[in-house]
Amino acid sequence: MNHDNSLAEHPVIRNLEDFDQNSGNWGERLLFNNRAWVVLACTLLTFAMAYQAFGISLNAAFEKMIPTKHPFIANYLDNRTQLGGLGNTLRIAIENKKGNIYDAAYLEVVKKVTDEMFLYPGVDRPYMKSLWTPAVRWTGVTEDGLDGGPVIPDDYDASPESVEQVRINVERSGEIGQLVAGNLKSSIVLVPLQEVAADTGKRIDYRDLSEKLEKIRSTYESDDLSIHITGFGKIVGDLIGGLQQVLIFFVTAALVCTAVLFWFTRCLRSTMLVVMCSMGAVIWLLGALPSIGFELDPYSILVPFLVFAIGMSHGAQKMNGVMQDIGRGTHKLIAARYTFRRLFLAGVTALLADGVGFAVLMLIDIKVIQDLAITASIGMAALIFTNLVLLPILLSYTGVSATGAARSLKSEAEDSSDKQHTKHKLWAFLDLFTQRKYALIAVVVSAVLGSAAFLVSLQLKIGDTGAGAPELRADSRYNRDNAFMVDNYSASSDTYVVMVKTPEYQCGTYNTILSVNELETQLRLLPGVESTNSLAALTKQASAGLNEGSLKWYDIPRSQDLLNALITRAPRELFNQNCNLLTLYVYLKDHKADTLDSVVAVVESFAKQHNSEETTFLSAAGNAGIEAATNIVVKRANVQMLILVYAAVIVLAFITFRSWQAVVCAVLPLMLTSALCEALMVYLNIGVKVATLPVIALGVGIGVDYALYMLTVMLSRLRNGDSLSEAYYQALVFTGRVVVLTGVTLGIAVATWGFSPIKFQADMGILLAFMFVWNMLGALILLPALAHFLMRPATQKNTAS
Repeated sequence: MNHDNSLAEHPVIRNLEDFDQNSGNWGERLLFNNRAWVVLACTLLTFAMAYQAFGISLNAAFEKMIPTKHPFIANYLDNRTQLGGLGNTLRIAIENKKGNIYDAAYLEVVKKVTDEMFLYPGVDRPYMKSLWTPAVRWTGVTEDGLDGGPVIPDDYDASPESVEQVRINVERSGEIGQLVAGNLKSSIVLVPLQEVAADTGKRIDYRDLSEKLEKIRSTYESDDLSIHITGFGKIVGDLIGGLQQVLIFFVTAALVCTAVLFWFTRCLRSTMLVVMCSMGAVIWLLGALPSIGFELDPYSILVPFLVFAIGMSHGAQKMNGVMQDIGRGTHKLIAARYTFRRLFLAGVTALLADGVGFAVLMLIDIKVIQDLAITASIGMAALIFTNLVLLPILLSYTGVSATGAARSLKSEAEDSSDKQHTKHKLWAFLDLFTQRKYALIAVVVSAVLGSAAFLVSLQLKIGDTGAGAPELRADSRYNRDNAFMVDNYSASSDTYVVMVKTPEYQCGTYNTILSVNELETQLRLLPGVESTNSLAALTKQASAGLNEGSLKWYDIPRSQDLLNALITRAPRELFNQNCNLLTLYVYLKDHKADTLDSVVAVVESFAKQHNSEETTFLSAAGNAGIEAATNIVVKRANVQMLILVYAAVIVLAFITFRSWQAVVCAVLPLMLTSALCEALMVYLNIGVKVATLPVIALGVGIGVDYALYMLTVMLSRLRNGDSLSEAYYQALVFTGRVVVLTGVTLGIAVATWGFSPIKFQADMGILLAFMFVWNMLGALILLPALAHFLMRPATQKNTAS
């Protein structure tokens, strides 16, 4: 390999006196001729941001997790004040393992749990329900007509007679299957939550709420009783509670990266500088968040590690460049400036591509993803200063160890041999892909893999693919509690609520109730629907009850006067005070994407046929309705996001290289990885949802880093007349080893997340590890193969012309 051109561009200069301090562009001169000021400014900023970082909080907000501008959510928010308990709701099931609910000791525990949760800040108390709340009532037919009252009467005294009266009242209440389990062994305390506590004016602290729930569980659980808790608040609480283990994986991954980097360089000082600068970007990020009013949530908590990982990748490239120049005898300051010249543009372009990969997430109308996008973009901006500017300047002061420099020089000498048989075996193998035979094989195999992956990716689901909380493991306590709810209650925790708007005081007209009944009948036929509840169902039950329980009368009464009499005694959750809003509850077996899609299709089709000036059917409240809206937004955003991130990467690459051939060589391997990643998601049964959507964009942004560093060297060599094989081999020698190092190291580091108890972190770890490795392979194999057909040395072009 001939290095004359490289040495001409960056000659070995041992003495500073022989170096022109005014060489390089204005940016290089500004930074390196004022090194001390740059270091001082960055140091002061780091200390200031570290102090600010102590003010960061960790929490989540229900409304930040939902697409507030989607029509479904807009309908819910418009009517939220009249739909208590249909958004962010906890369900606490108390089970009597050695008997049933008709037990004085059991009922006393239910009372205590109800009282404790009633007093908790942020509970929407008017809509709270349990056997002990006045809103839970029974209705019966007596000789004097309809009668009713609270399920647990005011004169309850825990005597056998009182308990027997409770049993009678429960049977007449219609709550069996909803608030009371079908086997009568458990009952639910339903706790709707406000986003902002009315009595304190503060948002709910989900960590504190989760600790409160666990305290209740530990206090009242025994050999006789067990407690099961589900709901958004508990999911978030469990995620926040599990973040201590997330930090363990963060530290593990950081240690793996550091150890491998030191093994590669044998230089402790430069390794620690790379780690310090990468960690500096994390500190800048964490300090900036409270300054702009942001907080970390269970989804954005992984961003600091991604910033650190990306920083390690870019830092290793800078350190490798400095080490090679110092190994050849160049002064450490000059070596740092040479590396800055060669790699700054590629580094900035790569970080901008990373930032764009995050920034396009801003288009998704889900606040938690938008916050993640802003958080990650701040991290990318910090890396431009800490790893592309500060690190080379610090290396210009410290240099590298003699051992590291000698090792680098030895490796370069071995790699740069002109004799093919003495080349490093891996580099010699990769160099084969610049030849037509192997290039053709690589392109054809990639095309076949990409086509197969694309066909498999067509089966990719939008939304959750399993029951329970997909963010947690299937065997987690939460998902076991959720399974208990599904097994014991026909009114499951997955509730889709249709809102029916009518003119004021017209919600109880015969035609309106008849239409609601027709929709309810259609929904009951769906395999994913367990049961339904509405004013239509209540009127049919009451009609039969008023006629000695005869099922011949189980129908909607045609008499408006009779309907009015029945409606006056109906529970408030079925219609509002002004009687211009009805609610149809649809209880689902799960919230899988297929289940939600089927319900949405039926409701929307019915609404299109039956909406009129008098009656309007609106989707959707309830956690399943909100999930359905989220899936619709994510599905649309997934396509938009990929188009935009690829468009941005193409533009950035073209601005950097001014060559459409180079852009094609950089982008096609990324597209292959994207297709393979989606196929892997299908294989692993991972749906596209709020937690996984950022990973897909991230894979494109981070993946282009490898190609940009390789192409920077390749294009420089080709323009100086080297053959493609020589140019590619020079790129392997200069940046390829670090591409392999970072690709494998980061892949291994994030793969450790696969053991996390938090399922969405494990999913992200597997997908990121896959993309790190495949993007590395694309840059090392497919890129030179494509270059064989698209790129030619400048001298050959001149000769041809």
